Amino acid sequence: MAALGMTVLDQHTLSLVIWLPVLGGVLVLASGGDRNAPVARKLALGFSLATFVLSLSLYTGFDVSKSSMQFIEHYNWVGALNIYYHLGIDGISMPLILLTSLLTLIVIIAGWEVIQDRVAQYLAAFLIMEGLMIGVFSALDAILFYVFWEAMLIPMFLIIGIWGGPNRVYAAVKFFLYTLLGSLLMLVAIVYLYFATGQSFSILDFHTVPLGYSVQVYLFLAFFAAFAVKVPMFPVHTWLPDAHVEAPTGGSVILAAITLKMGAYGFLRFSIPIAPDAAHHLAGVIIGLSLVAVVYIALVALVQRDMKKLIAYSSISHMGFVTLGLFIFDTQGMEGAIVQMISHGFVSGALFLCVGVLYDRVHSREISSYGGVVNTMPVFAAFFVFFAMANAGLPGTSGFVGEFLVILGSFRTNGWFAVVAGTTLVLGAAYTLWMVKRVVFGPVANDNVKALLDIKGREKVVLATLAACVLALGVFPLPLLEVVHASVENLLQHAAQTKL
Repeated sequence: MAALGMTVLDQHTLSLVIWLPVLGGVLVLASGGDRNAPVARKLALGFSLATFVLSLSLYTGFDVSKSSMQFIEHYNWVGALNIYYHLGIDGISMPLILLTSLLTLIVIIAGWEVIQDRVAQYLAAFLIMEGLMIGVFSALDAILFYVFWEAMLIPMFLIIGIWGGPNRVYAAVKFFLYTLLGSLLMLVAIVYLYFATGQSFSILDFHTVPLGYSVQVYLFLAFFAAFAVKVPMFPVHTWLPDAHVEAPTGGSVILAAITLKMGAYGFLRFSIPIAPDAAHHLAGVIIGLSLVAVVYIALVALVQRDMKKLIAYSSISHMGFVTLGLFIFDTQGMEGAIVQMISHGFVSGALFLCVGVLYDRVHSREISSYGGVVNTMPVFAAFFVFFAMANAGLPGTSGFVGEFLVILGSFRTNGWFAVVAGTTLVLGAAYTLWMVKRVVFGPVANDNVKALLDIKGREKVVLATLAACVLALGVFPLPLLEVVHASVENLLQHAAQTKL
């Protein structure tokens, strides 16, 4: 009986990881609102913890030697249109699912005492969004992917619009419109491919359909419209700083750590394998935009006075590294891009949590409002400096591994790409150290800083968990590289085989 139960669990692990947090969100909503806030918090913690533990079985049961999809589920959904509930993961999507489940758990713990208004709705939004984001990384049917892709906009829109700052409505609407309009072109491309494949919405069938070069270019541009906005790439990045500044801390963490990665994942799952010839021919444009993001956006970050805006622009610059690594079509470069995606999730999430710790106490994100924080919050200061160093790419942290592999791959493709990309090691250190120097070090700047109390046990657990992840990936990245290697090699081999 136990063996039978285990088999059923193995067969439906992905569905459980997707729908368990959604169910949790519904139950949290039904818990009675602010009158039963403690019950809502405990329910949310229980479901997010269960989802994370369950997602670990995806790693323990994953065969790193295979590039094919694993944990496959395939059921009829809308048979008349050949739409299926089709799930599966490979070495590219599995780490992103683990990252999603871990960061959601951390966000719920981090907001335990901070969120006092509409507690149940806040927690439910994150749980439902978690399931929808995992659905994006698991879907192998294009319509199912599109449903998850669009549906996750709704809880994030509500999180920014309800619990955000003074300009939250403007930021939420801008975020929603940018991402929605780009996605409509993706839907057009999906419908075209449905007929091109003989009426199939299977993403794996999309990978093998023969397409002419001009068709590939149009499809690539349609997918680019959706994924470039989500990354976000220069010049369609302007929604991100507004969204970050206005979003509550938890919203900023998920936005930076997970939502941006969905755009890069889309390039890997759709753009490159479906339109490989167009991807190769247009790679120069993508690389150029990526290098502009790496350098120009880093310079923009240097002049920011708001800590959240500085970290938001830093995210755009680091995601430029990701798109650079994807489109140089080099094994180490692409693996470095995926490592950078995971690393950026840890580091940016931790930095936004650190800003949230200060904001909860002083109610200001302005760098000028601080100074000498190390004198009153030494434990917090140690964490903040550590994550800042990881953001700057300090060797021994996860931030270094991804950037190093991308630069290495870039050098093999074109030395000048590596030279330009390498400037981020200087510029990243510049804007990060500029912020740390003014916020953390020096004498106590004012009475607000003098009255600060160091972080509590709950905050220590959250930041220590992320610090351990950053350090582990920086010192020993092999487990992650082993997971992604076979899938990356298979993708590059597929992309090298022209469809023309």
